[in-house]
Amino acid sequence: MTVPLVLASSSPFRRMLMENAGLAFESRAAEIDERKIEAGLEGATPDQVALALAKAKAIDVSAHLAGALVIGSDQTMSLGSQVYHKPKTLAEAKENLLSLSGKTHRLNSAVAFVQDGEIAWEHVAHADLTVRDLSETFVDRYLSRVSEKVYGSVGAYQLEGEGIQLFSRIEGDYFTILGLPMLPLLEKLRELGAIDG
Repeated sequence: MTVPLVLASSSPFRRMLMENAGLAFESRAAEIDERKIEAGLEGATPDQVALALAKAKAIDVSAHLAGALVIGSDQTMSLGSQVYHKPKTLAEAKENLLSLSGKTHRLNSAVAFVQDGEIAWEHVAHADLTVRDLSETFVDRYLSRVSEKVYGSVGAYQLEGEGIQLFSRIEGDYFTILGLPMLPLLEKLRELGAIDG
């Protein structure tokens, strides 16, 4: 009998990636306070923050689903040691975009499997994105066009939309950029016998 798979996320992007891969799974949002967890991780690297949040989500959902293999994931965006969060206002989105102008930032996408409260596997993948030199007037025009969409992304951009215009170079796979490193995830699921291999 196959172990039930559960995605500990309400993210439509993560659900879409798993659905597109043909996985049979249930989706359930974790009930954790991400900022509180982060506050307890003072001095942690962006990788460590992403992994701690991914594990916390999976552990929370696993507590309610005996036997299920729960997949937790999270992503941080970092420029050096600075970790960015989703903007709460257009002014904050503008400030973030201008701070990334002409620089290469990193997306740190973590995934963890938890079964019956025990961590079965964890992984962090990276993508490095170089933002072209942006003028303040271009950023203003961009934000007025994409409007509310900026609040759904830590970087105030969606690569699958107009956000692609912000970049001059991208190194890393699409799945990592969207926040769920599918290739290592699928490899581990095959290894565990959780999906057809």
